[in-house]
Amino acid sequence: MTEQVADHVLRRLREWGVGQVFGYPGDGINGLIAAFGRAADSPAFIQARHEEMAAFQATGYAKFSGEVGACVATSGPGAIHLLNGLYDAKLDHVPVVALVGQTARSAVGGSYQQEVDLPTLFKDVASDYLVQVDVSQQLPNALDRAFRTARARRAPTAVIIPADLQEEPYRPPGHAFKEVPSSPPVRTEGPRVIPPHSEIRRAAEVLNAGQRVAILIGQGARSARERVVELAEATGAGVAKALLGKDVLADDLPFVTGPIGLLGSRPSYELMRDCDTLLIIGSNFPYSQFLPEFDQARAVQIDIDGAMIGMRYPIEVPLVGDANSTLAELLPLIEPKTDRSWRETIEAGNARWWDTVERQAMLAADPVNPMRVVWELSQRIPGDAMVTADSGSSTNWYARCLRFHDRMRGSLSGTLATMGCAVPYAIGAKFAHPDRPAVALVGDGAMQMNGLAELLTVARYYPRWTDPRLVVCVFHNNDLNQVTWELRAMGGAPKFEESQTLPDISYAEVARSAGLEAITVDDPDRLGAAWDRALRADRPVLIDVRCDPEVPPIPPHTSWEQMKDTAAAVLRGDPGAWHLLAQGAKTKAQEFLPTR
Repeated sequence: MTEQVADHVLRRLREWGVGQVFGYPGDGINGLIAAFGRAADSPAFIQARHEEMAAFQATGYAKFSGEVGACVATSGPGAIHLLNGLYDAKLDHVPVVALVGQTARSAVGGSYQQEVDLPTLFKDVASDYLVQVDVSQQLPNALDRAFRTARARRAPTAVIIPADLQEEPYRPPGHAFKEVPSSPPVRTEGPRVIPPHSEIRRAAEVLNAGQRVAILIGQGARSARERVVELAEATGAGVAKALLGKDVLADDLPFVTGPIGLLGSRPSYELMRDCDTLLIIGSNFPYSQFLPEFDQARAVQIDIDGAMIGMRYPIEVPLVGDANSTLAELLPLIEPKTDRSWRETIEAGNARWWDTVERQAMLAADPVNPMRVVWELSQRIPGDAMVTADSGSSTNWYARCLRFHDRMRGSLSGTLATMGCAVPYAIGAKFAHPDRPAVALVGDGAMQMNGLAELLTVARYYPRWTDPRLVVCVFHNNDLNQVTWELRAMGGAPKFEESQTLPDISYAEVARSAGLEAITVDDPDRLGAAWDRALRADRPVLIDVRCDPEVPPIPPHTSWEQMKDTAAAVLRGDPGAWHLLAQGAKTKAQEFLPTR
């Protein structure tokens, strides 16, 4: 048979090592769908329930595999639906290639059915590389550049292929004027980028001069975890973690102070408050108010993207390079500190913090304290688990209460902070590592937004995974809880029930109807057994936990303004007023009790 353009697209994806494409069918990609049906080999077509979910699944796959994720959608509405997932990839620097159908070329410009100006639609989200293919000779170069650019720039790219072209015979580019060839796909390692040695010497001088060194790491430090530990030991530094870097270092290291910011820990707050030297590695943490005062600390920053340096804090020595190579050059110049008093202070504060978190998690609530949900998971989660977290109040408990160890991986929508990513991320993660368990921590708002539908995707595909364990834990409080607390603490506004209260539904019953196992928990003493059962199951499990919406996500340093605004919300008639005051007082009080 003559190879069609769509067949060539799949062949090229196969050559790039793509094992699956997440998508949803439509007549703008009929040619591609038919090619998937004809293909005897990979890539497989993985049907999401919505194109946005396909983009999230591709992003989750890329985050957990380190490879390029791929998604496909039809023209018009399908293309529009991709945008949120692709923006998530763009803002978190994740490589994804989107294949998008378009109205037949003969109808473009005629206000035809489902015709949208796709180059304009995608020009921002796919700003690193976007192309519409109008003749088959463009294809090898267009597809290859999309993959190479996604990998090199850690960004989403898009290739638009009109519907009629997909079904035409494929003709490769010739050795001719105005035809552009391409090279065979080769997946190369990332570049080894090292700053000038003079700048590395300057950085060493700053770090050696410091008496109280703090390190902040993000996802850009993932390739250098051993060197970060070595540097922290030599300098006596504490290490705080931006949320996208939560899995870079284990939380059982006594000098790792955990998350930073509004969702952060008390030790990370104190580390930044008291340090005299700051080293930022692979992080674009945006909240400057949680970094040292501007005139307090000398600062060094390592980032492979020079455009990201100096955006959040005044940097004395900028080092443009990859973290692993740069630290390898820096470490021999570091003078080990003999005075360990700073490190001892950090470790003592860290021990107190974890003791506080445990006490807070064990406080009684009505009916279940959401902190305990994650604390109990921490006691038994496998060392190779992959954890995804959604955006909402449950993110606080992922950030503060989940102790990472061994080979655990985790991610969330770090920059876009979009709701609805955790379940599709977990699906993408399972296709990246089908032999590892996955856990999705999801608020009930995100489950109602799209998570319930994606349970059908989980049920459909889990038989393909060598380890079928995927646990979806729903924080069921019938409240859009993060925004409720933001209204109270930042605006002094009481909870507005029309916007904040969610319809009640049994998430467990929905999961069972999809063919999954489900557990309902409304007693905190049953949480441990529920996690044990879910993590031993032979299929995906949903845990539906009835949580108390009035357990406050108290920041590590609660300002007078936040306390005043929360009090104002109570006085203005917040429906949960007295219960939330009681829970808040109990929770905050745990910080002042002596370590056990």
